[in-house]
Amino acid sequence: MKPFILIGALLVTAVVYPAPAPSAVPGYTMPSTHMWDMTSDSGEIYRIFVSFPKTEMPTDGYPVLYVLDGNAMFAAFAEARRIQEYYDVGKGIVVGVGYPTDEAYDTRRLNDYTPLLLDPPPLNLRRLAKYKSGGRDIFLDFLTGKLRTEIDKRYKINPERQSLFGHSLGGLLALHVLYSRPQAFYSIVAASPSLEWNEQGVLVEEREFTARLTSGKIGKTARLMVVVGGRDRDDNPDVAEAFANRMALLSGYGLRTSFRRYDEEGHMTVPVRAVPDTLRFVFEPR
Repeated sequence: MKPFILIGALLVTAVVYPAPAPSAVPGYTMPSTHMWDMTSDSGEIYRIFVSFPKTEMPTDGYPVLYVLDGNAMFAAFAEARRIQEYYDVGKGIVVGVGYPTDEAYDTRRLNDYTPLLLDPPPLNLRRLAKYKSGGRDIFLDFLTGKLRTEIDKRYKINPERQSLFGHSLGGLLALHVLYSRPQAFYSIVAASPSLEWNEQGVLVEEREFTARLTSGKIGKTARLMVVVGGRDRDDNPDVAEAFANRMALLSGYGLRTSFRRYDEEGHMTVPVRAVPDTLRFVFEPR
């Protein structure tokens, strides 16, 4: 039955057309992007998202930013890069590293981003004991090896300007990269890093790194930016700020550190708020 609509003094018949079924509606495809699945040497499948410029390529190739939790983070970084295509912050390649799922996060990140969970696990982490953990170095071998080689084959990149962004557990992994492979990346951004994980076990790595750096056993090291949210209830922003201050004291030994605190942001909004600062930090000429 056709419904009637009263418009002014006229009674007219409205023809209602049904909305197309959801399955018939095409999804949105982001411009200037590629996506494919890759299998690591350990047999794990990762979904790779890439945002690339159409502007003239720099003489030395494009700088690259690898973004962990690619399913959740890639779109924000990719679109921010694309709309700034003709500025320095848009003349780089963003590589999201995620998983073959439409969900924002995958439980595999626990294994890829963390050290082995303590046994017995801390009380606040016992619910996670059913998941695998401790595979971070295997994942890093893929990130800095097979994946980096594939990106180099597909795009003209600057091998000296490759950077890493990680949030939460991804931020914890980013710090592990700084400590264990300080020359693997040009810049590292740790957003709301989970410094309290495993009863602050990361402090052991920090102390060892500091000792090696101050004794001259580490030459060139990545630049570091730490970003936190003032309303973060998951990872204490004061702990992260104190950490950034300790790292700043190492500037005389070659470690360049930057810190950003977004007072109005919480744990899940920090990454989006950090996108512009991150792109400037890793892509602008130095």
